Amino acid sequence: MAVTFPEGFFWGGATAANQLEGAWDVDGRGPSVDDHFLGGSVDTPREITIEIDPDRFYPNHDGIDFYHRYEEDIALFAEMGFNMYRMSIAWSRIFPTGTEAEPNEAGLAFYDRVFDCCRAHGIEPLVTLSHYEMPYALVERYNGWESRELIELFERYARTVLDRYHEKVRWWLTFNEINLGASSAGALFETSMIRGFEGPASAVELTPQQCYQALHHQFVASGRVVRYAHERYPELKMGNMDCFILTYAATCDPADVWANQVEMDRMNWYCSDVQVRGAYPYYARRYWREHGVELQVEPGDLEDIAAGKVDFYTFSYYMSNTVTTHGDAEVTGGNMVSGGKNPYLESTDWGWQVDPTGLRIALNQIYARYQIPMMVVENGMGALDEVEKDADGTPRVHDPYRIDYLRKHVAAMGEAIDDGVDLIGYTWWGPIDLVSAGTGEMRKRYGFIYVDKHDDGTGDYSRIRKDSFYAYQQIIRSNGVC
Repeated sequence: MAVTFPEGFFWGGATAANQLEGAWDVDGRGPSVDDHFLGGSVDTPREITIEIDPDRFYPNHDGIDFYHRYEEDIALFAEMGFNMYRMSIAWSRIFPTGTEAEPNEAGLAFYDRVFDCCRAHGIEPLVTLSHYEMPYALVERYNGWESRELIELFERYARTVLDRYHEKVRWWLTFNEINLGASSAGALFETSMIRGFEGPASAVELTPQQCYQALHHQFVASGRVVRYAHERYPELKMGNMDCFILTYAATCDPADVWANQVEMDRMNWYCSDVQVRGAYPYYARRYWREHGVELQVEPGDLEDIAAGKVDFYTFSYYMSNTVTTHGDAEVTGGNMVSGGKNPYLESTDWGWQVDPTGLRIALNQIYARYQIPMMVVENGMGALDEVEKDADGTPRVHDPYRIDYLRKHVAAMGEAIDDGVDLIGYTWWGPIDLVSAGTGEMRKRYGFIYVDKHDDGTGDYSRIRKDSFYAYQQIIRSNGVC
């Protein structure tokens, strides 16, 4: 590469509390939405149960036992060279039902220990307040973010942790992949509107009215929290987080070009325009009208949104799709949102199209639109890893496919920096194997660190450094040059 990454660039990894912590009912924690999800696979959707059945397997209940092993895992992150670790706080660990008058001190104390451990290793925490995470009691009582009551409850939770940790955590995100709430499939995780539902998660059907009203409530909540942080703790940096799924017109037919612009507006720009610019985008009213959406906007809502503009933009990038108006295109999967297959791209074992050049395109498009500092806070590939043993019996995981993916995407970021993009950080998803959000699998492995846990719950939870562990270590040591 001809370009070096900026001095002080943040290198690290990203995880979510519900996918790795485990200890789902320990130290006063209440059940979250994910605790009601059974395991699934690429072909079998996860099922939701209203009551937790002790005779069935809920993979998030144990995660990878980070709750008891965080010191070991953070030490491994430090060995790779991390200077940033993106993680989330489990809302139900702080307010078990979401409605308590006082927080759960044991939950607060746990995150004190985690942040102190990060600091001891020279790692800056980047904390997501809501990463597919909500006390299940709020689903039962309010149907998740469909209700305005969640604005005040989330605000109370966010103020509690900001007040507690503002001296230990400088970088914050409000909602993970908030834009997935614009579709029924994504809203299942992002806004948790599943009251009274039981069965395959893929069968959840939400109307555009439900999705966009819930998003409005989240925008107001985010705006209030960002404003609170700016006013009370001006040294803190507050960001958004979008799932950026780049799409291309499948052909040069103007109809395809226009259809692609509409999809980019809906998927990638709608939510970030609100959180970065502080107002709904110009095309929103027509979109609402054509999809039967009549937002209930209370006095002060738009002012709260305007006052809550974020300081930096973050996003996940895994893949790209195509858009066409010419009949039914071959569909590929990915991140709970499917799209048209691109014949020029290869795919992972789970059908996610690999497009490192798309990351450079996305970075340039986003920066041209917003002109604020950026981070890529999720990027990675799920793959089937095999554990082999050396002649002396030492277990090894050889994953050249992951190293290739990593190097190509780091190179794409370097090109974007050379293009003039103000990119300040990169956190790979996830640096250690964890439970897949979409499928509930462990065999869909992302990590540079292998965890001996399997889809039937067996395993001793031991950790193994994969070959990619050392490849990322080398990249970080050279600040992206090597």
